[in-house]
Amino acid sequence: MASFGKQRVLGRIILMLIVIIALVLGGLFWFDFLGLIDAKALFAPAVRLAGRVVRTRTQVDIDSPTLLDDERFAKQFEAIDVLRQELTERERLALEQEAVLLAQAREIEDRQKNIEEQQNSFNSLREQYENRRANIEQNARYLSGMPPADAVDILAALDDQTAIETLRAVEELAKLQGEASVVSYWLSLLPAERSATLQRKMAQMPDSLD
Repeated sequence: MASFGKQRVLGRIILMLIVIIALVLGGLFWFDFLGLIDAKALFAPAVRLAGRVVRTRTQVDIDSPTLLDDERFAKQFEAIDVLRQELTERERLALEQEAVLLAQAREIEDRQKNIEEQQNSFNSLREQYENRRANIEQNARYLSGMPPADAVDILAALDDQTAIETLRAVEELAKLQGEASVVSYWLSLLPAERSATLQRKMAQMPDSLD
């Protein structure tokens, strides 16, 4: 019986301690609501240990003659703190966005350089072709003014590609001047095998590279 009585007393003590703790906690939050104390600041260490962020407010003296102003300033300070955190987050996002834009700008710049290099290469090839075309036309004029036998000897010494381009230039000049082309006659004076090769290639290749 004595043991059972001790257990009942111990249970009542524990219950009373729980009630006292609840009253204390309730009183703290009530005083915090009234502005007498800052309960958030008291519990901040425990909350931080739990991994949560706590914003405390400025303590307001209830007996202060500027109570309303102090309360308003305290709320303004809290709003400023929230705004500061938002601005910090926006700044972080802006820096990330800036890094992305810089990477994109570098990529565009690299592409532009590649395009310029390709354009320069194309212009160089175009210039080489135009120079070659001008030389071919000049050679065609020289050959057209020579005796056929001399012109055929020069054609025989040329490679197939240059010979074909020269023969076509001679034909174009004759057409522009309204004269008969001497290409067929020149081909007849060339060795039969070489003449057949040139005529076959001329039939397979396009008339112009323009």
